[in-house]
Amino acid sequence: MNDKNDKKQIPLRLSKRLYEEVTRWAEEDFRSLNGQIEYILTEAVSSRRKSGARILREEQAGDSCDTEQGENS
Repeated sequence: MNDKNDKKQIPLRLSKRLYEEVTRWAEEDFRSLNGQIEYILTEAVSSRRKSGARILREEQAGDSCDTEQGENS
């Protein structure tokens, strides 16, 4: 079942300092750490697209990256 809510799970390594800073930011925004990382990445991709830069050619990627915000888990 290929659903819009399907999400990929990836391992992520962060420095202790970055982890602490993003965790504090997430708390300020009332998000989980995972939700905050997803929000930051979504904003970065959206900003890059608005600037006219291409991340992946849609023909090569198969489908476009979803930049809509769902739940802030």
